[in-house]
Amino acid sequence: MASFKPILAGANLRDRMIAAAGALVGIALTAAICTALLPHSVSLLLVAPMGASAVLVFAVPASPLAQPWPVIGGNLLSALVGIAVTRVVPYPALAAGLAVGGAIALMSLTRSLHPPGGAASLLAVLGGSAVQAQGWAFAFVPVAANAVVLAGAGVLFHRLSGHSYPHRPVPAAGHVTPALGVPHPEDIDRALEDLGETFDVSREDLDLLFRTVAAHAAQRSRG
Repeated sequence: MASFKPILAGANLRDRMIAAAGALVGIALTAAICTALLPHSVSLLLVAPMGASAVLVFAVPASPLAQPWPVIGGNLLSALVGIAVTRVVPYPALAAGLAVGGAIALMSLTRSLHPPGGAASLLAVLGGSAVQAQGWAFAFVPVAANAVVLAGAGVLFHRLSGHSYPHRPVPAAGHVTPALGVPHPEDIDRALEDLGETFDVSREDLDLLFRTVAAHAAQRSRG
């Protein structure tokens, strides 16, 4: 059964079930609200990248990739990149690669890196005549409209579920953080540079994690 344990640190079955319920509510609300309020001749005004966005928003709300600006900005900007590429590159395979690569570059520059943005850019390239007919408007309706409603649903849902969203590192109640033995934030920055990898956690959360570990270690050492 060890193979079926969550691969994310801190995950448990209760949180995963809450995430599933949140995705159910979030996607249903996004589809219903956008379809009802936005003028469009389709039965369901919802794009596939929102499914991936929902995984981040509801399953890992502490992730920097899941915050409201990456959800909204990442999807919107990536869709715009995809539309722009299709207007100048006539070869679908090359256009697909350029769209996704360009989306990653633009999201990185605007601090809105969001994995489903890659799907939004690809959808703009490969979505067919229905997407092409909308032109630039496709990035705003339905992509950005979906993202705004989904992020809003995430804020409301996590208020009820007890998670911080938009995420802010908050020390656990009752923890007294010792001054000694806690890494300085500059040490964390240097360690991240030395490792040469990108981790799906903010520097602030790492700092809080180390301080909480130090507090537990101090309590344990006192018996």
